[in-house]
Amino acid sequence: MSALRSLALLVTLCAVMASSALFERPLPASQPVQPPLSEMALGRLAFEDPLLSQSGLQSCASCHAASAGHAAPNSLAVQPGGVRLERRGLRAAQTLGYLATNGPFHFDAEGKANGGFFWDGRADSLAVQAAGPLLGETEMAHPSPASVAQAIGRTHWADAFKTLYGQRILDNPQAAFERLTQALARYQSDDPAFQSFSSKFDAVLRGQATLTAQEARGLELFNAPDKGNCAECHPSAKQPDGSHPLFTDFSYDTLGVPRNPAIPANSNPAHFDLGLCARPELRQRLDLCGAFKVPTLRNVARRPVYFHNGRFDSLREATLFYVQRDTHPQKWYPRGADGRVKIFDDLPQALHDNVNREPPYDRKRGQMPALSDAQVDDVVAFLHTLTDGWNAP
Repeated sequence: MSALRSLALLVTLCAVMASSALFERPLPASQPVQPPLSEMALGRLAFEDPLLSQSGLQSCASCHAASAGHAAPNSLAVQPGGVRLERRGLRAAQTLGYLATNGPFHFDAEGKANGGFFWDGRADSLAVQAAGPLLGETEMAHPSPASVAQAIGRTHWADAFKTLYGQRILDNPQAAFERLTQALARYQSDDPAFQSFSSKFDAVLRGQATLTAQEARGLELFNAPDKGNCAECHPSAKQPDGSHPLFTDFSYDTLGVPRNPAIPANSNPAHFDLGLCARPELRQRLDLCGAFKVPTLRNVARRPVYFHNGRFDSLREATLFYVQRDTHPQKWYPRGADGRVKIFDDLPQALHDNVNREPPYDRKRGQMPALSDAQVDDVVAFLHTLTDGWNAP
């Protein structure tokens, strides 16, 4: 091997090691799992096993860690993936929490987009969503279901998989692939860890705790239509059946989030991630361009990055953007060669009318924002009460 080739191999190896170190990835157990297992238990093993990826270094939990509210556990805008973790995707890893009651993508009675999984709603179920990363070139990078079936055969839970689904299941790659995504979906829908409703706010709703003065002010501002107006898309009230709020209505919104230069694809000025209207069947719906799924705000304080492109890495900064986007655009957007602020720079100019103009976006440059800095702090304090695992002092 030439010295040059050896150096190139070393550089590649270091890059892979650096990328894998960003993940919270449990190491696969050294001993085979003894069957039988429930489908949920099998789904958990699969969710945490990096051997399911072509690289052998990336599990579902790598990009959806419990410590980060089942979102990515690092501050990268997009996660490393591919056969050697050398690829980067287009969007931030979305939280998988509180999706059990989400339904297929549809247009509601008012014609508004709702439901579906992923930032653009292209998957109609948790199982279909689980299939995406397994076959994604920039994620777990399997070329086919047959490749996934082979990976299952190499895991320490392969015998448990065959006991549950049939001893010859791996001889039918498509069936094995579908059973795997079914198990992953069962784990995410049935394990309480994905929807534990164990935050301080839940304790308040149960009459077991009280918000501090600052948290109470934050909730009031969060709900007020002329202030934060957050509850318009992130409902904070109990649902009609008495269940606790999910802090998302599963709708879509076009926020005009600034372009993120940390995403490699954005080095091409002609590239725009158009969200819903990038889906082939919605390509003619230009009114949907720039719209992305409204995520739950539960565990939002645990996430290292925010919005579909990971543009912000601070909850306070993300909240400030909401209320200062239009009043102080120079804080969020770059200036062009003519010195003018290029607002909504991650959308083509012709699509700027799609951007949400409802409160708190109903202000103009130079006006006072809907929330003062102190009020932003109040809202952020309230958002921290949505973190699961709260224990009374």
